[in-house]
Amino acid sequence: MPGNYQVTVKRFDDAYHTCNEVIACFQDRAKIERQYAQQLSEWTSKWRPLVDSSPLYGSLLRAWQCFFTAADKLAVLHGSICRSLVSEDGDRVRTWQREMFHRKLFGGFRESHDVEAGFARAQKPWAKKLKKLEKARSAFHKASRREHQASMRENHAKGNPDVSIEKQKKIQEEREHCSQESLKMRARYEKVLEDVSRYAPRYMEEMETVFEKSQEMEQKRISFLKQAFLSIHSHLDVTTNESVQAVYNELHQTIMAISEQDDLRWWKNKNGPGMTTHWPQFEVCELALPECLCGCIIEGNHAHLLFSVLQEWTPERDRLKKSKEQDKVKLQADTVTEKSYSGPGVRVRALYDYSGQEVDELSFKAGEEFLKVEDEDEQGWCKGITNCGQLGLYPANYVEIVN
Repeated sequence: MPGNYQVTVKRFDDAYHTCNEVIACFQDRAKIERQYAQQLSEWTSKWRPLVDSSPLYGSLLRAWQCFFTAADKLAVLHGSICRSLVSEDGDRVRTWQREMFHRKLFGGFRESHDVEAGFARAQKPWAKKLKKLEKARSAFHKASRREHQASMRENHAKGNPDVSIEKQKKIQEEREHCSQESLKMRARYEKVLEDVSRYAPRYMEEMETVFEKSQEMEQKRISFLKQAFLSIHSHLDVTTNESVQAVYNELHQTIMAISEQDDLRWWKNKNGPGMTTHWPQFEVCELALPECLCGCIIEGNHAHLLFSVLQEWTPERDRLKKSKEQDKVKLQADTVTEKSYSGPGVRVRALYDYSGQEVDELSFKAGEEFLKVEDEDEQGWCKGITNCGQLGLYPANYVEIVN
C-alpha cells in the first residue's frame, strides 16, 4: 500500500539515534571501570600500610602484600579499559556516524531523503492506478447493488395482484437497465484491474531497487556495529588479557610459595635460639687505640676492600706518627678503587627492610642492592658489603640473588 515505505525511511533516523545510544551506553560502562580502578587504588592505599606494619613476616607477609601489587596492576588495567571505551570505541562510532549520515539544511538526513524520494517516484503511478481501480470497483459494486434491488422489486411485483401490468413492465425495464449498467461497470472494473495487474511487476521492480539501496546502507550499519561491539568486547574481556593472567599467576605463585619451614626458621634466627648472642666474656682494660679505618667501594660486580689496623701502638709513637698514618690511610683509600676485590662476591637485592640489631649487622631498605661476600652459615646469616662500604652480617632469607 502507498506510504508503507515510511517505516523503512524512518530506519535511517533510528540508526543515527542508535549510534548515540551506543556511545552513551558504553560511556556509562567506562565510568564504572574508572570508579572500580579508583576503588582498587583506595583499597590498596588503606590496607597496605596496615599490612606492612602487621605482625606477619616472611613468605606469609609477602603473599598478603602481593594482593596489593595485583590490585595496583588491575587498577591500571581497568583505567586503560575506561580510556579505550571512551577515546577509542566512542570516537570510532562518532566518526562512522559523521561519515554515513549527512544532515540537510532544513533538517533530516540526505540519505533518508533520497530513499524516501525514490519510494515516492516508484509509487506515484502505482498510486494513480490504485485510485482508478478503487473508483471502478466502487462503481461496479454500486451498480450491482442497484441491480439486486431492482430484481427484488420485480419479483415482488410479479406475485402481487395489486400491481398493475404497466407498472410491472416499468419495473422490469428498470431491472434490465440496472443489469446492463452492472455489466458495463463490471467490464470497466475488470479492465482497470487487468491494467493494474500488468503494471504490478514493474512497480515491484522499482520499489525493490529503492529498497535494496536502503538495505545496503543498513547492512553497512549492522556490519560496523558488529565490529564496534567486538572491539568493546575485546577491551572488556579480561579473561583473555595476558596482563591479567600474569597478575593472577604471580599472585597464585606467591601464595603457593608460603613456606612454614622458611618462616619458622626466619623467626628462630631473628627472635629465637638462632639469633646472634654475645655471651659475657672477661674483658681486659685497654687504653684507647686509634680508629681502624675501613673503606669499601662497590663498582658493578667487583668490590675493593681496605682494612687498616694499627697493631703496635704506644702513646708516644701514636703522637709522633698520627699525621703520617693519616696521610698513609688517605693514600690507600684514594687508590682502593683501582684494586679488585679478590674474594667471592654475589650481587643480591633486599626483599624487606632490615635494621641491624648489633654493631656487626648491616641495615638496608627493601630493593637495595649490595654484595654478598660470604655464604650462609648454620644460623642463617651471610656477610655482605653495602654500597656505602659497610661490612657486616644480615639474614640470608632477607635477600634474593640479582640475575
